[in-house]
Amino acid sequence: MTKFSPGSASSLVSRRTVLKVAGATAALAGAATLPTRLFAQEPVKVAAIYTVPVEQQWVSRIHKAANAAKDRGDIDYVFSENVSNSDYERVMREYCEAGHQLVIGEVFGVEDAARTVAADYPDTAFLMGSSFKPDDAHPNFAVFDNYIQDASYLTGIIAGALTKSNNIGMVGGFPIPEVNRLMHAFMAGARETAPDIAFQVAFIGSWFDPPKAKETAFAQIDAGADILYAERFGVSDAAQERKLLAIGNVIDTQADYPETVVASALWHFEPTLDKAIAEVKGGSFKADDYGIYSFMKHGGCSLAPLGTFEGKVPDAVMAKVAEKEKAIRDGSFTVEINDEEPKSS
Repeated sequence: MTKFSPGSASSLVSRRTVLKVAGATAALAGAATLPTRLFAQEPVKVAAIYTVPVEQQWVSRIHKAANAAKDRGDIDYVFSENVSNSDYERVMREYCEAGHQLVIGEVFGVEDAARTVAADYPDTAFLMGSSFKPDDAHPNFAVFDNYIQDASYLTGIIAGALTKSNNIGMVGGFPIPEVNRLMHAFMAGARETAPDIAFQVAFIGSWFDPPKAKETAFAQIDAGADILYAERFGVSDAAQERKLLAIGNVIDTQADYPETVVASALWHFEPTLDKAIAEVKGGSFKADDYGIYSFMKHGGCSLAPLGTFEGKVPDAVMAKVAEKEKAIRDGSFTVEINDEEPKSS
């Protein structure tokens, strides 16, 4: 991999701030495409800007997909990590000035500044993690988010079948749409196998504070939870110490917690990035919502292999998981997308 850091990009900060408003104007169907000057020769010059280390679970999936495209020879890839929100606009501009054709990243805390940069560089394509929608004022600014509610729902079915106390603890970073929809999907899945289940829901106010997440999980265990939903790093450590089970999110951490993490919802960023690369190459990149490419039917998410827990989950439960997965993939069943803040119940 190639690492590039234009200027200072210090201080580990939150990947996002809590949104101030609920949404923005949706893109018009006839939004203009980028000028034909974006028609790219091989490989496409791609730059990524991350506010946390590339090891962080959400960012790691973007980084993984970019490296896969680089290894195929489809792109030249450079990136900056640990970029503070106050530095984000400057780094974006430096990458644009350096001639990168596609800039990817996460602008949840710098929406206005990022769209201003996009307006100033109309010949550059931007694909940015965002809880807002694209708009016709920025025809080169597309958005994405990890809509992995399908896989989260399936992990909930498993968790509901395995809890003995009918009490599950859930620890998240911030109650924003990306997190909320996954928690709601997980809770809906758990109710499929345990209709009377109770949930303890807590948010730690950080995207990377494993000690705080761990302590929050301990408190939920002390309050009766026997399975933990690990939206943040640190939760599985608490489960491991108390010899309980955990459900993973975005990445598969079972290798690190072989007796703890029973199932995980995996995010695959490859379909999202590959779609953007193809459109840049074809000169057809435009403002669009790439969220759909995280759906299971597009290969954007999956249930991780059970690994060490293979054969330990009842066959009837896994048959139900398989049935629901098939229905999700063929469109006969749709997991609800609920972006409202989940509450303990």
